[in-house]
Amino acid sequence: MTGRYTVDDRLPADHYHRALREDVEAGLTATPRTLSPKWFYDARGSVLFDRITRLPEYYLTRAERMVLRAHAAEIAELTGARTLVELGSGSSDKTRLLLDALTAAGTLERYVPLDVSRAALGEAAESIARAYPALAVTGVLADFEQDLAIPSPAEAGPRLMAFLGSTVGNLDTEQRAAFLSRLRGALTGGDAVLLGVDLVKDPARMVRAYDDQQGVTADFDKNLLTVLNRELGADFEPGAFDHRAVWNPEEERMEMRLRARVPVSVALKAMDLTVDFARGEEIRTEISVKFRHERLADELSAAGFTLDHWWTDPQERFGVALALPTA
Repeated sequence: MTGRYTVDDRLPADHYHRALREDVEAGLTATPRTLSPKWFYDARGSVLFDRITRLPEYYLTRAERMVLRAHAAEIAELTGARTLVELGSGSSDKTRLLLDALTAAGTLERYVPLDVSRAALGEAAESIARAYPALAVTGVLADFEQDLAIPSPAEAGPRLMAFLGSTVGNLDTEQRAAFLSRLRGALTGGDAVLLGVDLVKDPARMVRAYDDQQGVTADFDKNLLTVLNRELGADFEPGAFDHRAVWNPEEERMEMRLRARVPVSVALKAMDLTVDFARGEEIRTEISVKFRHERLADELSAAGFTLDHWWTDPQERFGVALALPTA
């Protein structure tokens, strides 16, 4: 116990470096070359992302908060949740709208933030425990793609699983199907899932959200190379790469890419790996799938859920879906 919250550390001691090496080796030796966005969020990356959420071009956070503010009380009434579990909780900032509504409804007893970042989880759990002293706060240090690690329904039901920020869009089609199926297997009748998803809209508007005029997103993207330099002894020169935000109309997703400005040879000493980039060759560092109501309903149905309620902001930029396990 630390203060008024507990943290359940479910990660092996070597998880970070082992998973990083595996992801980097698989991604940089693939065609096309890729890196996982989960490695963006070191201390500097987290600060840069917080700045991104405040940029005028980046509508996602404001639009999702608008939806939650308008409908949190309804969500609380519909779910009657005793336990709120948040996957990829990060700072848990927007979550306070749900915590306030569920507390006001008189049902909420426990908040379970789950994140792979030890620092982010500890800060969020401590902050929430301080703001909601009557709430049992149990942080879970885990990778939700591998370990959902949620309280059992006997001790915590009904449970509301919140997966906000359109993070589900960072998973490709196969990964999303696997994740939603595992999530369905962990839930029972009475439980519910709250998904925040960014919606398909004018491509120019989406591109601006991922390539702002101030260059904050470019710094965020290139910071991933700095992470690899520090953690894997790599010798990337971030200035040798240009940030690009590209709309992929076939997959209906935004893609962040780093494009080599000149031929580059990069040694990753900790992995005994050398990667050569031709001029113009790219590393895809993030995908962000954009959804339509029908697509999301179909994917949820295939995983064993029913899309029960659907809300958007007035401009229909962002959607929040309440899904229930299909009987």
